[in-house]
Amino acid sequence: MEKTDVLIVGGGVTGVGILRDLSMRGVPTLLIEKADLMNGASSRYHGLLHSGGRYAVKDRAAARECIEENKILRRIGAACVEPTEGLFVRLDVDDDAYEEQWIVGCQKSGIPFKEITPDEARTLEPRLTDKIVSAYVVPDASIDGFRCAWQNIDSAKRYGGRAKTYTELVDVLQTGGEVTGARIKNVLTGAEEFVDCKIIVNAAGAWAGKIAAKAGLNVGVQPDKGSLIVFNSRLVTHIVNRLHKSSDGDIFVPCGSVTILGTTSVAVDDPEDTRVTRAEVERLLTIGEKMLVNLREYRILRAFAGSRPLYLPTGGEKGRSASRGFAIIDHAAEGLAGMLTIVGGKFTTYRLMAEKMSDKVCEILGVTVPCRTATEPLTEDVSSDAKHRARKYFPAYGVERAAERLGKERFQKVTELLQRDDNSRKLLCECENVTRAEIAVVAAEDTIHSLGDLRRRTRIGMGTCQGNFCTLRNAALFAEIGKGDPLVEMRKNIRERFKGVHPVLIGKTLREAEMTRAIYELAFNIADEN
Repeated sequence: MEKTDVLIVGGGVTGVGILRDLSMRGVPTLLIEKADLMNGASSRYHGLLHSGGRYAVKDRAAARECIEENKILRRIGAACVEPTEGLFVRLDVDDDAYEEQWIVGCQKSGIPFKEITPDEARTLEPRLTDKIVSAYVVPDASIDGFRCAWQNIDSAKRYGGRAKTYTELVDVLQTGGEVTGARIKNVLTGAEEFVDCKIIVNAAGAWAGKIAAKAGLNVGVQPDKGSLIVFNSRLVTHIVNRLHKSSDGDIFVPCGSVTILGTTSVAVDDPEDTRVTRAEVERLLTIGEKMLVNLREYRILRAFAGSRPLYLPTGGEKGRSASRGFAIIDHAAEGLAGMLTIVGGKFTTYRLMAEKMSDKVCEILGVTVPCRTATEPLTEDVSSDAKHRARKYFPAYGVERAAERLGKERFQKVTELLQRDDNSRKLLCECENVTRAEIAVVAAEDTIHSLGDLRRRTRIGMGTCQGNFCTLRNAALFAEIGKGDPLVEMRKNIRERFKGVHPVLIGKTLREAEMTRAIYELAFNIADEN
């Protein structure tokens, strides 16, 4: 039987943030996630670290939270954040009265902005339409969600925190109106075990209602599907937002080597419903091309979707009208002490959400240690000297990216392997500059069970080729270190990638898909059955 004070259910960014916060305060805490980390909305979004400008008109409380947390995350999570800055641009068909409201909202929310001319905006972003009538620079940024999550986990572990992926909650155990523990299951082996705990924190995002139901409780959370499109290059260098009432397809975000266009907002019954339709892709393109000219000429890599966990209290608004704020629910008022739920919010405010939930947990447990997550960095930076010494072993332009992905300890392990083994210097993923050494070090960790897990940790297969070439190489190395059957891993990885390619099978994307099919079907008899 596992024993802990707090069991967190949900390995999205809020859950890992709570794990880090409580661990830093000395509270014994275990987190479980039914799949790999960031399985829900925390990874299936556009990668935008909000300045708050998007909420300056309709939700100033959320806007103020965003700008404050934006500043904090740039400081504590520098390796996860790319300070691209952002543009808000109004087109000639957009309401000028909304622009005036936006300016007032930014001023009252504490969001810094600078007005520039349309010509200056097009100098910064040459692909912008000539239909721009006004433009503003704001402190938006892009953030790597997977990296942020694992750095939170690594930080928590340094303080005794624990996390189990591929582990789901089966049942909430209770006696006399109090939580006494939980029954959990390893979804890979089917093995079940019990957890003795005092508090269960439901941080399952869009699945929060389903988790609450296991304890006989009801939580008003509405899964809201947002679909996005990934282009194969950086079409913009800034976040580009359309300056009008929030709607579909009005944000372009440069993330690593690609650009993401999003998003839609569709209420769904099941948070697992992340299918993207061709109609949704067409809608996003039609709206997006009003901001960026010749948008359809650029190759689309894939489309994907996630489910936002919108909190809908009785009488609350739905869809885009719902608040992007968050709520903490203490179910003691409903007769079950020790059961807490956190819903709503957004990635940008995850640390604040974790702090407030941790405050509540500590209040119940009688812990008086204050929160330190706003001041202590997620990870120790790789030193300039260490990067300088490593340059003779890493591929060109690979050192900085690897240092950001790996952190100090893993970077040192990879550098040592590169130094002693020439073969480990080979690139297994050219798109993201990932070496054989990096794959070998990361794949050996006990949290890596598939090429999908490996992809989310190292970004293999996330670039232009979408795993077309690197899947074969990585499956071979995966098998070499005893992690799985190469044919099985190749099949799983190619099929997973194809799910996102299927809705965008047009033009250049269709030709690329046919090449992938030829390689893996003809050479290895691996094909997508759908």
